Parts: sequence; C-alpha cells; structure tokens
Amino acid sequence: MDIDWPQLRARCLLTEDAAILALNKPAGISVTGERHDTDIVELAAAAGETLYPVHRIDKVTSGLVLLAKELGAHGQLTRQFNKQTADKAYLAIVSSTGLPDRGVIELPLSVGRKNRVRIAAPRESIEHTADRWFVAPADLLAGKNYPSITRFATVVRDERHSVLALRPVTGRRHQIRVHLAWIGHPIVGDPLFDRSATHARTHLHSWRLGLAADWRTPPELALEAVPGQDFWAPLALDTEREAELLGRAAEMLDTLD
Repeated sequence: MDIDWPQLRARCLLTEDAAILALNKPAGISVTGERHDTDIVELAAAAGETLYPVHRIDKVTSGLVLLAKELGAHGQLTRQFNKQTADKAYLAIVSSTGLPDRGVIELPLSVGRKNRVRIAAPRESIEHTADRWFVAPADLLAGKNYPSITRFATVVRDERHSVLALRPVTGRRHQIRVHLAWIGHPIVGDPLFDRSATHARTHLHSWRLGLAADWRTPPELALEAVPGQDFWAPLALDTEREAELLGRAAEMLDTLD
C-alpha cells in the first residue's frame, strides 16, 4: 500500500502536544509490527519522525490510536494499560439482535494453532446467564490462559444488527472480536469470524480513551475518535442519527463502570 505519511498524519490527527500524537486511524492500516505490511510507525520513521505506540488496535479496526513522541510519556502511559487503569471504549456492529441491554463476557483467552487467539475452553462449556458469559475453572483447557473481561451495552437494534458500546477491562489481542464471536455475535465484516460477509471493512471502532498525563493541564488525556460513515454503513444512517446514537452510547458507557 502506497501511503503518504504527512497526508495521513494531517487527515487523521485528533490532538498533539510535545509528548504525544493521537490519530483516528482508518481501517486497513496497521499500527506496528505486522509482518509483510507497512504500518504507521514505519511510515513515520521513513519520514523522519520517531513514534512509540502506547497501545495497539488491529489493522481491521478503525479509530483512536495513541503514540508517544518521547520515552518518558511512553512509559507513563503504557503502565496505565498494563495496570488496567486506562479508560477504554469501543463501538461495534454485530450481526445479531439477541444480546441483552447490558452484559459482561468473562472468558479467558489462549493461543491455539497457527497463533490464533481463542477462548481457553471448549465452545460447548461456555455458560450463559441473562447477562454474563463465563466458563467454570474445571473446563479450562490445559496450558496458559489469560483472564479477559469485556463489558458491553446494546445501544440500538434493527432487524439484522445491534450497535454495542464496549469497555474491554483487560486488553488482550483480538479480545473483543473473539469474545463476541464465541458467544455467537460476531462483528460485521470481521475476516476471522464473518467469512460469508462482503463488507468493505470490519465494523469495530476504537472510540474513547482516558489516561493520566502529568505534563498536561489538567493532568489527563480525554480523547475521542468519531467513527466515519463507513463504520455505520450496515445501518444506512444519516448524520443526525449517527450523532444521536453516539450520544446514547456515551450515556450507556457510564452504566458499565
């Protein structure tokens, strides 16, 4: 992919100071470390700008990406992700309407064949109450597993889809995508789990991020990346309705703390 970094930077810029750069990344571009693929960190380096990723979102995911310009800020910010004190929120469109108004997915993850992330238990062992999905410790597969928790609220439903606001409490690789797929509600357009779809993108968006940042006044980062019209495409909404759903999603996030 031939990408001009100055143009991409200017088009996607959310906010910037001497220590950080926040972008609203389009789906289809990697943040860093993807094999055989040009990524944001490499593009910036080729243009003479050194950036340190504070976190990663998948190539197929759009939305908020935070990068540090210097190592002091990078260390302060990444520690908050490691300690699970970063306030993260995502939006997703799933190809089903059967989810409750609010729920929590508490399913440990593991790495299976070909480095694929999966639930660390047989699918048939997943238990489900009205608003909680979990597995009994006795049903976990042998080997290393990683406790993983995703909270969600259903923002709106139509005949075929639901829009979700999500808080990933933990931050495992592919966590939201795997959690939703394994409980039977895959994200629309996800190439890992929605193979029959012909959508142009995966409808998962990194929406909000809150972090402490002691070099700023006030000493915090409160960032938001508004999803583009391509995110909303399965619902065929006008811009007024998109804004209305974002407002509703923001209200519902407060119920997930």
